[in-house]
Amino acid sequence: MNRNSNIYSILYASIMVILVAGVLAGVSLLLKDRQNANVEAEKMQSILKAANVETTRDEARKLYDEYFSETFVVNNQGEPITGIDAFKVNMSNEIKVQPNERKLPVYVFHGKEEGKKYVVPIYGAGMWGPIWGFLAIDENKSTIYGATFDHASETPGLGAEIATEWFQEQFKGKEIFDENGNFQSITLVKGGADASNKHGVDAVSGGTVTSRGLTETLRKCLGDYEQFLKSEKTE
Repeated sequence: MNRNSNIYSILYASIMVILVAGVLAGVSLLLKDRQNANVEAEKMQSILKAANVETTRDEARKLYDEYFSETFVVNNQGEPITGIDAFKVNMSNEIKVQPNERKLPVYVFHGKEEGKKYVVPIYGAGMWGPIWGFLAIDENKSTIYGATFDHASETPGLGAEIATEWFQEQFKGKEIFDENGNFQSITLVKGGADASNKHGVDAVSGGTVTSRGLTETLRKCLGDYEQFLKSEKTE
């Protein structure tokens, strides 16, 4: 074929376009797979951190598989929903549907010394965007064992403080239910929570809207799990 002909030029250009498109598609797929793996690892890190297990992103999957061999999904009546992978439930989608239609994941932590803990997700709205996290709850299904929170765009030094250690440490030992078994949730108290307040923590100074948002998020999300947490409670 004459390399100077129009047909040759068109064929050559077409082949190059196809080859380049194929390479770009392959690279995109590879990067997407890697990105998805990183997102999963970060989620595992957060779940582990709620259970007071610190790890790197590279080690997260190994430790997650070690400590969380049991996961399941329930509805807001505490009844099991079968056939769904708890890890793949997207809470940003679940909060958009009616409470009785939500799929609620439960991650069961088994530690040799720590014992059994239930880790549940929370997801809601802060001041500038979504806020989310995980709470680890003792086997009695009321006492907070650990907590981790994160955000998309809260103000540094203000609302963004929910992602700091000092803030999250406050939740340890707080109670979701009162002595009579009534649901209380955990409230962020402006001006500081009294030391005797089993259901309150200090709000973020200067982060009033974020604090209100997290209080409401905790109330709604833990409220979704109320019936599950009340079922077969271990004293």
